[in-house]
Amino acid sequence: MQEKHQTKFTQINIQKPWDGKTIEELITKNWRVPKKLVHQLRMEKSIRVNSEVANFSKRLAFGDRLSLPILEERDEHRRKYPLRIDVLYEDDHLLIVNKPAGIKTHPNHPEEYDTLVNAIAYTLGNRRDDSISPIHRLDQDTTGIVLFAKHIYMKTMLDRMLEERNIRRTYVAYVQGKGKGGTIEANIGRDRHHPTRRRVSSTGKRAVTHYSVIRYHSQKNITEIRCHLDTGRTHQIRVHLAHIGHPLVGDRLYGGKSMFHRQALHANRIVFIHPFTLEKIDIQAPFLDDMDQLFI
Repeated sequence: MQEKHQTKFTQINIQKPWDGKTIEELITKNWRVPKKLVHQLRMEKSIRVNSEVANFSKRLAFGDRLSLPILEERDEHRRKYPLRIDVLYEDDHLLIVNKPAGIKTHPNHPEEYDTLVNAIAYTLGNRRDDSISPIHRLDQDTTGIVLFAKHIYMKTMLDRMLEERNIRRTYVAYVQGKGKGGTIEANIGRDRHHPTRRRVSSTGKRAVTHYSVIRYHSQKNITEIRCHLDTGRTHQIRVHLAHIGHPLVGDRLYGGKSMFHRQALHANRIVFIHPFTLEKIDIQAPFLDDMDQLFI
């Protein structure tokens, strides 16, 4: 059962670029909070500055402490999945974790609980936040960085940053054959002959993958590559690399040889500017299994 809560606040320190702005300017123009939520905040007069109730016309000063109420639905009965997850970064607003292979990012139905979201609830224990929401996803058997927002304000901003390509995610992959590096731009759509496969299709959605070569293993004839994406289509790296004749090692769905127990793909780095602190966040994730042993 989900219930509404308005007892929790998220705290933001006013940074220099916001000095002199009104609360309305900050949340509507800079942060672009959803209109429905802005209206609710205005009607309830629930915003506080330095612990005092403030209105939308109040001008903010560098160093002020702005408190925004968490006005969203929270699932306090989320079932915990007993799996310890490596937390790479955490503050009051966002969470970055290192996802292991073999689990989905989030449940697709209420009865499903063996997912990353449920494992995070177990990992965080008493400090868990039931309103966390993934900003992007990884395939079930892909490992590495997943970014979560802890409240609706952060989710709104991170969603927009992802859409505007202001969050840079880098992947490491091992592919078959000798890769050369370059850019793959090819639309991706569903494969009508297979329930989970995707394929390059002129009628699909635009997809762009950039990749560069790290090293080549001549005896095994595999190449370690680094990828980053301009778009985030389902199975994008897997489909694009298979399309140019370099399927991921272990990716049997797209023609990869069984040299590894899963597709050899790891999201190893994320870089972005924190929307509230304005600090550069640059996080790297170590391998969680023996994927790097493919080169030995």
